[in-house]
Amino acid sequence: MNPNNCMNNQPSVALVILNWNTSHYLKRFLPSLLTATYPNKKVYVIDNFSSDDSLSMLGADFPEVVVLPMKDNKGFAEGYNFGLAQITADYYLLINSDLQATPGFIEPLLYLMETNPAIAACQPKLLSLEDKHMFEYAGAAGGWIDQLGLPFAQGRILTTVEEDHGQYDAIAPVFWATGACMFLRSSVYKETGGFYGYYYMHQEDIDLCWRMQNMGYAIYTCPVSVVYHIGGGTLSWENHLKTFLTYRNNYIMLSRNLPFMKAVAIVGLRLLLDFAGSFYFLLKAEPGISKSMLKAIGAYFYWLIFIPKTKHHQPRGWKKHTGVYKGTILFPYFLGNRKKFSEVVKTK
Repeated sequence: MNPNNCMNNQPSVALVILNWNTSHYLKRFLPSLLTATYPNKKVYVIDNFSSDDSLSMLGADFPEVVVLPMKDNKGFAEGYNFGLAQITADYYLLINSDLQATPGFIEPLLYLMETNPAIAACQPKLLSLEDKHMFEYAGAAGGWIDQLGLPFAQGRILTTVEEDHGQYDAIAPVFWATGACMFLRSSVYKETGGFYGYYYMHQEDIDLCWRMQNMGYAIYTCPVSVVYHIGGGTLSWENHLKTFLTYRNNYIMLSRNLPFMKAVAIVGLRLLLDFAGSFYFLLKAEPGISKSMLKAIGAYFYWLIFIPKTKHHQPRGWKKHTGVYKGTILFPYFLGNRKKFSEVVKTK
């Protein structure tokens, strides 16, 4: 692949970070974005009402960065909706503040999108900054989903993360691209109406990719592009708020994107399984996780009954979508001791 041969017109790319109290990460990682080799780029920081020195530091150390401050903390979904509404560019590249870019990471992503108008979003390969031979949990080499709505990725199933030795280096369609580093066609993002704000954070990237596929677009992984991610730098997975939001938002995502009867069946089964799972964590002396899971179930019913539903025009379903596992990863993972993506999903 030679990206430079296909981009003489140099489409505009907005590199957009949503920041909340991560001044230390911005100071450390913004230089890797500013020195990225693609010329027609501009770096933006949407500040989610930070209480640290983020704004003063950006003004003093990075005057070339455009700062879009908010008057309150809107979370990930509405924070990006707020900021992207003010940015004009051909493409948006959403980037976590704890991510280190490689110099040429933009060009392969842009080349892929420019040569295939059917692609709405893609992601690079995410490796761990702490151990650059390992995939990173947040997105690894591209996301999949199983029939219970459980997301996983090429290089990461549940909590098992693989070592990268080139096994997932093919450019290929997937079900979701990670919000930790998501390259978006801005016109399609606007066509979808953006992220669903009620999520606040977690699962909003999968929901957006699902809706894009429902509209007939494709989602891709582009492992030619590589970035390094701390992971958990903004909110560790052990955090009980993350547990609560991940479970609650997953139920909501299934309800929003599946046909009604399919959603009733799958969400109903998930609720039963997760209710039982909460007692498993209680027996393991992890009452915080158990409480968060039970709280998420209650919050889902609150959303179902009391929250006005945002209507979107996209059809529902996933029958024709790429990256949907024809079963659940729970069986091969727990009963078959198959912990690697390549052991669970047999691709051609």
